[in-house]
Amino acid sequence: MRKVLFLTMGAFLCSLSLASAQSASPTTDEQKTLYALGLAISQSLGIFSLSEEELTMVNAGIADGVLKREPKVVMQEFMPKVQQLQQARLALVSEAEKKAGAEFLTKAAAEKGATKTDSGLVFTTLTEGKGGSPKATDKVKVHYHGTLTNGEVFDSSTQRGEPVTFPLNGVIPCWTEGVQRMKVGEKSRLVCPSSIAYGDRGAPPKIKPGSTLVFEVELLEIVKEDAASTGGDEGKGKKATK
Repeated sequence: MRKVLFLTMGAFLCSLSLASAQSASPTTDEQKTLYALGLAISQSLGIFSLSEEELTMVNAGIADGVLKREPKVVMQEFMPKVQQLQQARLALVSEAEKKAGAEFLTKAAAEKGATKTDSGLVFTTLTEGKGGSPKATDKVKVHYHGTLTNGEVFDSSTQRGEPVTFPLNGVIPCWTEGVQRMKVGEKSRLVCPSSIAYGDRGAPPKIKPGSTLVFEVELLEIVKEDAASTGGDEGKGKKATK
């Protein structure tokens, strides 16, 4: 997949210099489509946190490769270094996200009604429920709304208008722990540190490595096995899965 992305990126960028790309303003549908392709490709490069100067060098390598010019480096020697660069940049992003997340968690834990557990989860009941509580081995049906600490929505069954069903031991640890604390009919807020969410890998492009996540979860039902077998909406909540 990575090779495909690099090749696609090359086909698009080799026709543009960095300067022209900066000033390009799409007008026709075809130009807007190509521009949208560029935006999509940029998400695959986001993990490198490239500066403008670095992007110029990346563009030079793309142009030389696509136009079959003599390479200025030995690919076999430097591809491992590309992976090292990726890991180093990811580590920097993760460190920054964890620092910001720790401050957010401290504030969240100080709010009225909030409970901070040993795992780091900050749990707050928003609306009381009256039903039973699920076990980790149960399947549950929920509505949820997931945001980053800046309020940006990365996934929301509420916005889609479709609840999701999943095994509670098949999602991120924050959900496995937090939803077990809820009763059917309850709506709660889960603030999840990265250690019990997506960790240092994140879930690109929206969830950066080391990100603290915020979920508002409504427990609609503990799904009986025979009902779960009818399927339907299981697995649609991608951002909470492991």
